[in-house]
Amino acid sequence: MHYKVVVFGVKDTSENIVDYIQNTLCPVDLVVTVANKVTQNNDISGFKGLSFLTEKYGMPVFESETYGLKDERTVKFFADNTFDIGIVMGWQRLIPKHVLDSFKFGIFGFHGNCGYLPFGRGRSPLNWSMILGDTRFNLNLFKYDEKADSPNIFATEMFSINEHDDIRTAQYKNMISSKRLIAKLIKEYQKGQVNIKTDSKDFDSWYEKRTPADGKIDWKDRTRNIYNLIRGVAAPFPGAWCYLNGNEESKVLVWEAKPFDEMMDFSMYAPGEVIDIFDGKPIIRTVDGSILIHRYESESMIEKGDILS
Repeated sequence: MHYKVVVFGVKDTSENIVDYIQNTLCPVDLVVTVANKVTQNNDISGFKGLSFLTEKYGMPVFESETYGLKDERTVKFFADNTFDIGIVMGWQRLIPKHVLDSFKFGIFGFHGNCGYLPFGRGRSPLNWSMILGDTRFNLNLFKYDEKADSPNIFATEMFSINEHDDIRTAQYKNMISSKRLIAKLIKEYQKGQVNIKTDSKDFDSWYEKRTPADGKIDWKDRTRNIYNLIRGVAAPFPGAWCYLNGNEESKVLVWEAKPFDEMMDFSMYAPGEVIDIFDGKPIIRTVDGSILIHRYESESMIEKGDILS
């Protein structure tokens, strides 16, 4: 069977892109996702099963039994069918050669950073950009090859990361930019030719893989670094965390916080100590100021005088 437009994805953002293409640009002929059981051996932040799209739109949904698309059933599926163009949204794995080769126009996906590819290749680029304090994000729609985030650029869109953003609002901006880029891609595909640029003058650099353990807060750090970490791993990601009074069985997940004050004298408190609490919101001393926690999750209530470590 021949499928023209195919979307690869495993998240709620994948659903959003399918809705956009289907309702605005052209029919989506196939969605490729993973079976629910695949999440048992793979950390997929914001995972959402997409099989319901068949009932919603009548489009087929193929559920791979592996995230790497290398199980026997998946290999056979791509060998037995033909495809025009693929669009990847919310799929944090390389696409193997046997799948890439089965698409006439190629498979296209997104990657961004504050600069230009191949700078900033690797994992979790939007999270890293916020954690590192970047104030802009250059989103590339590029053609996949066997390497990660190669500079095979179709088009780019840039947006700001401001002091009020957390990872979820940055995702909203990312989705708006992604839709604009996809519209350009589909327009060129429908003309019968998709051109890419490979003449990047930038240099290789890499973002490392992030795990839930990387969300640990060091309250002896600067306020801006703690704030960037908290907002960079907020929901739908695993969240920033610390221990209450040094007890490793009493974990505190910090979902939302803001810098509080950098001029008041808090030298009588230790970094990580709870200075005061207003409306259930703790104020925590940092090395160069303080942070107000707006929303947290813990089995025990945080109290004045407690130490977060």
